[in-house]
Amino acid sequence: MKIGFYPGCSMKGGAREYQESVVALAKVFDIELVEIPDWNCCGATAAHNLNKELSLSLPARIMALAEKEGITDIVVPCAACYNRLSVTKHELAEDASLCSKVTGIIDLKYSGKTNILNIIQFIDKYITDKLEEKVVKPFNYNTACYYGCLLVRPHAILNFDRVEDPQSMDVLVKKSGGNAIDWAFKTECCGAGMSVSRTDTVARLSGDILKDASDRKAEVMVVACPMCHSNLDMRRPEINKYLDEKISMPVLYISQVLGLAVGLDAKTLGLNRHMTEVILPDKPVKNAEPAEVSKKVANPEKMEA
Repeated sequence: MKIGFYPGCSMKGGAREYQESVVALAKVFDIELVEIPDWNCCGATAAHNLNKELSLSLPARIMALAEKEGITDIVVPCAACYNRLSVTKHELAEDASLCSKVTGIIDLKYSGKTNILNIIQFIDKYITDKLEEKVVKPFNYNTACYYGCLLVRPHAILNFDRVEDPQSMDVLVKKSGGNAIDWAFKTECCGAGMSVSRTDTVARLSGDILKDASDRKAEVMVVACPMCHSNLDMRRPEINKYLDEKISMPVLYISQVLGLAVGLDAKTLGLNRHMTEVILPDKPVKNAEPAEVSKKVANPEKMEA
């Protein structure tokens, strides 16, 4: 089975491990992700603050290129990219004049018929029904599912899960053998794109998120956004300084959690690329032989280029 794939800029750079884990997980379920030819940046968090036509033209071109290739479903793992493509599709569908102007700018045919799927929607549509039968190493950990703010908002357009207490990622963690904890910061902002310009703000916002999860006995946090992962993982020194305590909780992508559960190894999933070392406590796996989980899931040495 072939499905369209839009990696976006982050998954070709700082979030390479996210792409590696998504592609590896798809292969386990006999799914081939086909990268959209000649794709461009979606504009992320900046373009719509600078130029409306540009902010719509960038995502529209991506979708038009997918249509040109006959792609009906596009998997967009980055929450920011998913948000921009989905919002653009909605705005162009609501305003025919604006749609005509944008298609003139990109000089491509655009119908708006391509389905935009975030990573959880992709898993739900193509993997969930077969997931439990593929689990060979249950992810037996207390897990804080962090959705962030872009994956579920604006609800009127995305219509994806509940805004304040989403559950879709929790369900996937449970199907992989984990315990999704109940906590208060599921959809709070991590600081988003201010990681460089306002590191202090990111440390405070992300620190509060990690602190709440840690206080509720979470052993790992799982995310579905490279920007969220970067703030919660890479900014850990600044976070620990803000909190005045050390939180060593690893942050994994949902594709990495499911990948571990179906038996993929740490290197294939890119766990060695994380800044905060991925170490999980040695715990017995229920209903499994042998009943054990490796204490050190990944032991990053030097990051590979």
